[in-house]
Amino acid sequence: MYRNHLRIATAEGIPATIFATLLGGPFLTGFLLYLGATAGEIGFVIALTTLVNVGQVIVAFLIQRLHKRKWVLILSVFLHRVLWGATGLVPFIFAKELWVPAFIMLYISAFVANAVIGVVWASLIGDIVPGRLRGRYFGIRNTILNALGSITLFVGGFLLDKYPGGQGFLILYIIVWICVVMNVVIFLFYPDAPFERSAETKFVPMLRKPLYDGLFMKATWFLACWLLLQTLVVPLYSYVMLEVLHVSYSITSTMTVVQTIFMMISFYFWGNMNARFSNKTLLYWTLPFIAASCIAWSLNAIIPTVLALLIIHMLLGVGVGGFNQLSFNFIIGDTPKNDRPMFIAVYSAITGLTSFIGPLVGGKIFEWIEPLPRWVQVFGFQTAVGILLLLLALTVGRKVLKNPNPHSF
Repeated sequence: MYRNHLRIATAEGIPATIFATLLGGPFLTGFLLYLGATAGEIGFVIALTTLVNVGQVIVAFLIQRLHKRKWVLILSVFLHRVLWGATGLVPFIFAKELWVPAFIMLYISAFVANAVIGVVWASLIGDIVPGRLRGRYFGIRNTILNALGSITLFVGGFLLDKYPGGQGFLILYIIVWICVVMNVVIFLFYPDAPFERSAETKFVPMLRKPLYDGLFMKATWFLACWLLLQTLVVPLYSYVMLEVLHVSYSITSTMTVVQTIFMMISFYFWGNMNARFSNKTLLYWTLPFIAASCIAWSLNAIIPTVLALLIIHMLLGVGVGGFNQLSFNFIIGDTPKNDRPMFIAVYSAITGLTSFIGPLVGGKIFEWIEPLPRWVQVFGFQTAVGILLLLLALTVGRKVLKNPNPHSF
């Protein structure tokens, strides 16, 4: 029976991946530039997706009153997909000066619903996938969905180059709405595993469980600090390519395809390694790849731009692919089952807050350094952040994530 459940969970990810790919990444940046957004506004929009995760702490408490999670998940998915898809109507409904504010309002509403999805889906999928299969299953699932994402990126970039401006984005949003319908329908077939609720019934005692777990909190605070630095530059890679380097949509999307391909390769590698090493140890090994990706922007000074971008995105794919997969395995595998929703929520709230601050500050920094020599925007800022990340990994990261004694730091 569980094999059928895993197939449904994988099938659900197909339209969801196409949907998120065409509305996120370089296409999100491109659509915001089309609407007239500044670098600061783009950083703010990117950051919003993680800020709302702070509300997951409340969600984790409220879902304890549920016996079944499926219909709450379906309602949240419906609201998220419809509201985010509705951003495509902004140029048709609002005056031009209201395009960016209207987009932001719809975007915020969509990701409030997504905060609910984050807790409920992670809690449910953690119960659906047997513990012994998690590393391999998520490795295979992520590989399949990222392969699809690569194709989607390539097709989306081709369409925007062939049909520039509003016409190209209109085509993308038509595809998006088809995926919205498909995704919601597939969720109707989702399994609804029995929900083992926390023994605590009050909010504060329930919140204390993760907050008083020393090993969990040390890892969470380190990863939050890491994401604060990482998100100063990584979410704005597309902005630098499109607005600073002035490369085309097709090249920008191709770079994201390269990143996704290397993510797929890394999913298989990290998934197999997960059978031999702990989630936290493998998380540590992903950090130098992400730092190296930021430092590799300095290659723009000595080699052709396209070659430098290829190296940057190959390193990022290996690093971020492993980081995302292993951090997810960490919060659903290294936490107590009955209290897992609150552990997930606390992790998401803390890392969400720092991941909100990162792109917001990063976008402003790109505005502030615009009058400086061009090399500062092209690679100077990114390289400086990469060096800081590498130092953080080799010092604090080594102590927190790669400690030979699992019972002490």
